[in-house]
Amino acid sequence: MRHALCFSLISVVIGSAHAACPSPETMSGIARQWQEMTPASGLDKDMSMADAACGRQLLIGEFARTQGRVVGYKAGLTNTAVQKRFGTDAPVRGTLFEKMLVSDGVELPAKFGTRPVFEADLVVEVKDEGINQAQTPAEVLQHISRIIPFIELPDLLLDPKETINGATLTAINAGTRLGVLGQPVTPTAAHLEALASMSVVVRDAADGNKELARGPGTAILDHPLNAVIWLARDIARDGGKLKAGDLLSLGSFTPLMPPRPGMHIQVSYEGLPGMPSVGVKFK
Repeated sequence: MRHALCFSLISVVIGSAHAACPSPETMSGIARQWQEMTPASGLDKDMSMADAACGRQLLIGEFARTQGRVVGYKAGLTNTAVQKRFGTDAPVRGTLFEKMLVSDGVELPAKFGTRPVFEADLVVEVKDEGINQAQTPAEVLQHISRIIPFIELPDLLLDPKETINGATLTAINAGTRLGVLGQPVTPTAAHLEALASMSVVVRDAADGNKELARGPGTAILDHPLNAVIWLARDIARDGGKLKAGDLLSLGSFTPLMPPRPGMHIQVSYEGLPGMPSVGVKFK
């Protein structure tokens, strides 16, 4: 009996030591590596999502020193193909800061991050706090003020020897680095069906408008606005809520792709009223 009790206590101690929030020193080091654009390490690939979220909060505190104010949130891994790449079956959340967002047509270094990639995304702006109670895409549409074409420029950041999964990606703030905002459009009733039925197309204007990727609107959780519902619920679990003016990045319609110098990436939303688009050049 005594041996069994000792074994049980040892198991609890070992389990507690194994699963823990990354230390402030670890996350401060990762913030420094993010700034310096050097490969980061030190995260436990087997940590729980709760511990990963704890690490993310520490990293967000570090970003707040250099990246300006919080302007919104990112839903990552909302595309099943991207989930498979990172060995998970659920989205992850990141926080967006004002200095991370740039305007349509910007020219950036192809090496804009440690392990840079780009993806066709979409942003919506929250109109009012009723969005926190929305249960369907139709209800979400009533509580957004703008739909904004968006190319996300994530940074996978971690050393290639490190494992990137749902937990480690959460701890690095879902890989946030930069994002390109296009011209916003005002949502109408017609957008509800169009957002699901549209085709999001990525082309390289510097290579004769060569098509690089194409994805349906349904690639994001069967309807892009379902990502808003997921974000609202995930933030509510942490005691927060979405508010007017928040910008919400909904996820990737297409695979993550590496930028190359000379590329002129154009993303168009074919089937969306007005067929909006957004572009970025890499040097």
